[in-house]
Amino acid sequence: MTMTEDTPILEINNLSISFFVRTGEIPAVMDFSCKVMPGEAMGLVGESGCGKSTVALGIMRDLSNIGKITEGTIKFMGKDMGEMSEAELQDIRGSKISMVYQEPMASLNPAMKIGKQLMEVPIIHEKVSKDAAYARSLEMLEAVKLPDPERMMRSYPHQLSGGQQQRIVIAMALLSKPKLLLLDEPTTALDVTVEAGIIDLVKDLGKRFGTSILFISHNLGLILETCDRITIMYSGEAVESGTVDDVFDRMQHPYTQGLFRSIPLPGADKNTHPLVAIPGQLPLPNQRPRGCNFGPRCHHYVEEVCNAGHISMMPVANEEGHTSRCLRFQEIDWTALPENLQQHEAIQPGREVLKVENLKKHYHVAANAIFGGSDTRTVKANEALSFTARESETTAIVGESGCGKSTLAKVLLGLETATDGTVTMDGLNIEAVEVDNRTPETIASLQMVFQNPFDTLNPSHSVGSQIIRTLEKFNIGANQKERESRMLELLDLVKLPRAFASRMPRQLSGGQKQRIGVARCFAGHPKIVVADEPVSALDVSVQAAVTELLMDIQREAKTTMLFISHDLSVVRYIADRVIVMYLGHIVEQGTTDQIFAPPYHPYTEALLSAIPIADTSVEKKHIVLDGDIPSAMSPPSGCPFHTRCPHVSEVPGDLCAKEVPEIKNLSGGHQIKCHLANDILERMEPVISFDKKENDHTAA
Repeated sequence: MTMTEDTPILEINNLSISFFVRTGEIPAVMDFSCKVMPGEAMGLVGESGCGKSTVALGIMRDLSNIGKITEGTIKFMGKDMGEMSEAELQDIRGSKISMVYQEPMASLNPAMKIGKQLMEVPIIHEKVSKDAAYARSLEMLEAVKLPDPERMMRSYPHQLSGGQQQRIVIAMALLSKPKLLLLDEPTTALDVTVEAGIIDLVKDLGKRFGTSILFISHNLGLILETCDRITIMYSGEAVESGTVDDVFDRMQHPYTQGLFRSIPLPGADKNTHPLVAIPGQLPLPNQRPRGCNFGPRCHHYVEEVCNAGHISMMPVANEEGHTSRCLRFQEIDWTALPENLQQHEAIQPGREVLKVENLKKHYHVAANAIFGGSDTRTVKANEALSFTARESETTAIVGESGCGKSTLAKVLLGLETATDGTVTMDGLNIEAVEVDNRTPETIASLQMVFQNPFDTLNPSHSVGSQIIRTLEKFNIGANQKERESRMLELLDLVKLPRAFASRMPRQLSGGQKQRIGVARCFAGHPKIVVADEPVSALDVSVQAAVTELLMDIQREAKTTMLFISHDLSVVRYIADRVIVMYLGHIVEQGTTDQIFAPPYHPYTEALLSAIPIADTSVEKKHIVLDGDIPSAMSPPSGCPFHTRCPHVSEVPGDLCAKEVPEIKNLSGGHQIKCHLANDILERMEPVISFDKKENDHTAA
């Protein structure tokens, strides 16, 4: 077949992929179709286990020896890949089709310099000379906006930051000028401002080189910013496909609606407009229901209609290329709010429970500890932090990796002791008391929900026994019977069946494990809960359920919550107050409304600009920060943010480079640590604004 302008770069028709294991066939992808036109970016969205990555591996023919395409075709540039020889497939991989994985180090050889790894691509695929390969590699490093390309060529992967490593991998993927670039969650492990730079880069390079893109992600906001079209997957099937505007503004499948209701879009409010989690769980591949796979979880399910038999993708009238795998999409009122949507009265924060004053945590690290060097450096992980938190209040602590959020949490929990300053919990000073020297009552009063629920449970013990062990540690219950009764009450509290007490952790989903983590955390009636990225490892619909669970328990128990996160969309939804940290310093703090409206600290302004928001009516100021976050081992002098600050030229002289700014006290307790003059701060414009469309029901 001859390639024309109308020929898709990638055309997948009725694709089915299964994995064959000892127990039999496991169907991973069924009846999947999509196409990507020249220069087009297609987003592939869905939760863990829906088959997104399997589709990408099917395109690359990288299904190992147990995976097999059982039905359908994949055509690349008009040619059926199933009919290609192994030699033809090898020629295409890495040259005409390139893939960028979630973890950059999976694609980089740690023992080989970056330059050599880059040069291999044109040498192997195009048989060019070493000099030509070197020149091409340098050019591509400039294209991906890496500083000092020649130094990068001489560096090993471990000498680069995560964002720089991912740029190297993208450069490697683009060196052969591929026709199709597969991106599998390429920014998940990166900080939000670094992510914004990578997304900007991908969009720019796609246009510049005319490369078609298949972008796999669970983040609808990123898809809106990068893609022209979108395909939503659920349980191995495509359930909706169309242009980004059609699917975002006029969704036609209940699962798509469920995804949008699960994410904290602008307008969502924890009291008046709460998130709506998708009930139930993704079915296991060998336990899919008859008819519609989403049926058992769907608000619009009708017995003997939705489960009558196989459902194919159907066209949506008057919207070219918009299709849905729902029999009832024309009958559903997509603007109707779900029944029994529970609204809450806003809770007024009570007494001050936690007071942190001038807290410092410094580490003395041997500059050459491995080889016995005597020189030491001071890492200022936390520098003069001061804030308070009150009963029933959620205070969010936001910032990127290395800003000092986790160090602060460790000091609060007694895993580290403070270098200077005080931490007072209900009048008790705890900054110098290690966890081993704290009383069971103090430990129970200040608890933590961890980021990864998998690491906090012992795989060898039942869920119930692990909760009972926590109760024993906190001296709760006079005997085993009382503790068993309290354990069952805690399962009720986190909305899990009491039968789960006898289950082992391996029998639970990620969301269920996180609920057990929450149950153990609240076992001792804590006054303060430190929630460290408690939903970032979970799927979108599970995030909503766990977020609402935390809010419900907080309302009931009047707990103070410190919510550590990098996701400002979740922060806007959940927090009453926000603390913004950068390189050990609090650079801004105030109520949530104060933080999300001008005046901003320049770093807060950049963070807000970097939030991917899945709403077509949102308009954002475009701010992409230069460079990476400096190392805490050798921070810049003066203002910690001045090396990346877009406003540094607005401050006279070298003040930003010489002096740490004083804290400016603005109205209503709003504080900003910045040298910018007050009149410049007052003239700042909102980063996020709205161009509200009619007939928009994404938040409904």
